[in-house]
This record gives sequence, C-alpha cells and structure tokens, in this order.
Amino acid sequence: MNKKILSLFVVILYLALFVISAAAQQQRPAAKDESLRRGEARATLDPDLFKDPRVKSAYQAAREVPWLLDSIMCYCFCEESFHHKSLLSCYVDDHAAG
Repeated sequence: MNKKILSLFVVILYLALFVISAAAQQQRPAAKDESLRRGEARATLDPDLFKDPRVKSAYQAAREVPWLLDSIMCYCFCEESFHHKSLLSCYVDDHAAG
C-alpha cells in the first residue's frame, strides 16, 4: 500500500475513533444509522489478536461501531482489488493491520 493511500486510511480511521470518543464522552452510545450501510455482514477480527496498540484500537473501533465503518467506502481501492463492500470489510481479516 503506498503512502498516500495509507495516509488516507489512517485519516478515516482516526475519524471513526473520534466519533467513538465523542460518544463515550457524552455518556451515551453514538446514534445508530443503518440507512447508509453498504452490506458487509461478516464479523470483524478480535482486537486482542494484534499487539500494536494502534491496530488493536482500530479493530476495537470497527467492532464497536460496525454500522459507521460499513457506511464509508474504502478509498484504497479494496472494492476493485479485494471485492470489499466498505471500509468495514478491511477489518474482517488482517487487511487493515497492514
């Protein structure tokens, strides 16, 4: 994955983590909007499978708000290369860890 794509991926990840953090600070869960989902139904990997704290945190975010990541198109061309449905698809295997 080239640096430009990796940078974009990290920005999207931090955006998702920001939403989780903001929801936690408000002491209520983030609103669950299912209307934009792109259809990823597979379960994400267990965050404890990863040692890197950033990767672990990203997989935890994917597990906590799958509806959010499933509403975001993956911009590293995973749709064409790996037939991913959304950004959530990157977290059903170790693709997002690399």
